[in-house]
Amino acid sequence: MLIFEPTALNDCFTLIPAAYEDARGVFSETYNKADFKNATGLDIDFVQDNQSISARGVLRGLHFQTGPKAQAKLVRVIKGKVLDIVVDLRKGSSTFGQHVSVILDEENRKQLFVPKGFAHGFVTLSEYSIFAYKCDQFYDKASEGGIIYNDATLALDWHLPKEALLISEKDRSLPSFQEVIS
Repeated sequence: MLIFEPTALNDCFTLIPAAYEDARGVFSETYNKADFKNATGLDIDFVQDNQSISARGVLRGLHFQTGPKAQAKLVRVIKGKVLDIVVDLRKGSSTFGQHVSVILDEENRKQLFVPKGFAHGFVTLSEYSIFAYKCDQFYDKASEGGIIYNDATLALDWHLPKEALLISEKDRSLPSFQEVIS
């Protein structure tokens, strides 16, 4: 059984799977298409699963895909702890330009559904993290976009000092929020 909780952003949800523990360990159903559709009204067909392993301070994002290759994602942490941040980039949305941040870790087992039209990023807060996510579109390099992690307009709090962040050159070169939306 999955518990669905809305976030402050339209169409963006956290999901918490029930955990069944006994002497053998723990079992959880992390996704069920029928339950997802019944709870959200969204008929998502996930086609690709991805996983990354990151050291403490690794910041990945903020990333998105545009046009017909835009991706909805269901993200979770298998091991460790991350701060996950999403930004609503849908110009017609009442939550356009707003963001939410959610702690995802192996203990709270929370997952975050990131709708199409959102930028997404995370930073590892633990010694390392194993981060996994489902996508409803295949990755398409020609459709990728991003926003710089320290954008002044968004004023995101990554919970770590700037000098502790490990960011790829590509992510350090992303445009601002204003450049992306203009």
